[in-house]
Amino acid sequence: MKENILDILVYLFEHCLDSETGAMPEQNSLRKHLDRAGFHNQDIEKAFNWIDALSNAQENAFSSPLSGRSLRVYCSQETAKMDLECRGFILFLEQTGVLNPIARELVIDRAMALETQEIDLLQLKWVILMVLFNQSSDEAAFAWMEDLIFDEFTDPLH
Repeated sequence: MKENILDILVYLFEHCLDSETGAMPEQNSLRKHLDRAGFHNQDIEKAFNWIDALSNAQENAFSSPLSGRSLRVYCSQETAKMDLECRGFILFLEQTGVLNPIARELVIDRAMALETQEIDLLQLKWVILMVLFNQSSDEAAFAWMEDLIFDEFTDPLH
């Protein structure tokens, strides 16, 4: 089974998140659950490190207001990993108020932390959803993003 960190994170989000409380079970039981699901221990550890880094970055994010009129310039590593469609989607979410500048930076940081050469739009949407989930202050943005992702899988074919 070939998987990456994002596969494990999506699996956790879809199968282990308590939909009523929004809480995850404690890490030891999650590790056992992921092991039984067939994920490799090394990949499980990397996924938990990714989650921990998101939590730490969230705690360390500065709380001073940033100008909504700032311009984000991507470095060459970011443009190599996230194509124009991904970067445009981030800009769209920022312009519509779904992402604030701090959340945008967390999304970019966590996308860059994935061990993939490139990240596609669906993968980016999952990263955004996880960042918004960890920002308990903006439930509306999280709900909007969640609907966007899950509507892609439930739209009828024409």
